[in-house]
Amino acid sequence: MRVSDNSPPPSAPPVESSTGRAAANHDLRWRAGTLVYTSSGLFLLFAWLLLGDFSWSMRERSVSPMAQWYLSQLDISNLLFALLMGSIPALLGIIIAPIVSVMSDRHRGPRGRRIPFLLITTPFAAGAMIGLGLTPLLSRAVAGWYPQLDATTVALFGFCLSWTIFEIATIAGGAVFGGLLNDVVPPGLIGRFHGLFRAVSLIDGIIFNYWLMGHTPGYFTPILVGLGLFYGISFMFVCLKIREGGYPPVDTACQTSSARRGPLAGIASYLRTCFSKPYYVSVFLMMTLAALAFLPMNTFAIRYASHLHIGMDAYGKVVALTYLVSLLLAYPLGWLADLFHPLRVGAVTLGLYAGVMLWTAARAATGDAFLLALLLHGVCSGSYFTCSASLGNRLYPASHFARYASAAGIPISLSALFFPVAMGALIDWRGGAYHWVFPVAGGVALCALGLTLAVYRQFLSLGGIKYYSAP
Repeated sequence: MRVSDNSPPPSAPPVESSTGRAAANHDLRWRAGTLVYTSSGLFLLFAWLLLGDFSWSMRERSVSPMAQWYLSQLDISNLLFALLMGSIPALLGIIIAPIVSVMSDRHRGPRGRRIPFLLITTPFAAGAMIGLGLTPLLSRAVAGWYPQLDATTVALFGFCLSWTIFEIATIAGGAVFGGLLNDVVPPGLIGRFHGLFRAVSLIDGIIFNYWLMGHTPGYFTPILVGLGLFYGISFMFVCLKIREGGYPPVDTACQTSSARRGPLAGIASYLRTCFSKPYYVSVFLMMTLAALAFLPMNTFAIRYASHLHIGMDAYGKVVALTYLVSLLLAYPLGWLADLFHPLRVGAVTLGLYAGVMLWTAARAATGDAFLLALLLHGVCSGSYFTCSASLGNRLYPASHFARYASAAGIPISLSALFFPVAMGALIDWRGGAYHWVFPVAGGVALCALGLTLAVYRQFLSLGGIKYYSAP
């Protein structure tokens, strides 16, 4: 049974009275598909989604840096570090995200087409976070029971097991979470909503990095276990409170035909749909280069800090400051994205980032210089993420949003399979020359800027800001 106009979601009730209908007709920005919101309904929707984003972002902001710190304590090479933190998640993303996104686009059920997948993946992600937190304790216990086993090897095995489960669950959930927002948030408010999402994410980052990151060396297990419990409980609660609207029926003839032809035919159809138009290929490549520009610093910043003997407390305080600055910019950037379009604002921020990285390339040899570079990196890259958060919503066809969003992740994941490994190999080859992250990041950002301008020209030919129609 699908949710329709007459079956309101409890968290965001549609308008039912004649006065409400008049208000909805007066302000069509408050309509999302079959859902029509009053002011109070819109407020409740935003409140629940922002609570969900708070727990989602706390998971995102905490697990990766804590995992990077723990791997650094195991004293593994930069090459292996890049494989675990970059290549393996990228490979899983290539396999999982397209499958889950297509399944979600085609699913029709009492809870909609996105929420069921989030209800399944959330417990696995939370459990894996707890497993990561318990890895030091369990590895020491196993090494004590079996003295012939190397403690570091046991710890690395336990980490890899929990990390793989965590990545599978988060990739599958991430493949549909963006689609949920696209389905329930009114299109006219999507840019400002993503600005609020960005603000909540930054608040998470400030809380974790200012108050918790410095305690990671002494309280790794209780912090990560506590965050896993918080994420699992709070995000499940949000999923149970939000309901989706109705969707057009799935083309059953096409679905049956795909099922008869087998999975390979389905994959071929997916690739044909998403990659047959040069315009979308250009969009995907633009997003890929932008993501790769930020990857060197995001991957190796903690190891760079350790190389310069910077403590985790000082590192966390600087990262918290970058989030504070980005927080002040979050809503204005979301407003600018709505006003001028994410492509325009994104091009400006990419240019700023390229300039900053190239300027700091020869200036980050000391701890203080690195912390300044880290601050500038965080503010500029964060500004790009904020203003481009609604880019897919503005460029992809709404009926197949999750499909195109997952397709954009394929070239990103393919590049992330090799790019961090190549960066790690370069650093190892140069004897720990971490300063190479700056010229590499700046050069890739310049390439991303050039491709953004090319995409913008195609965007104008498709109608521009006022009359754009997704091909």
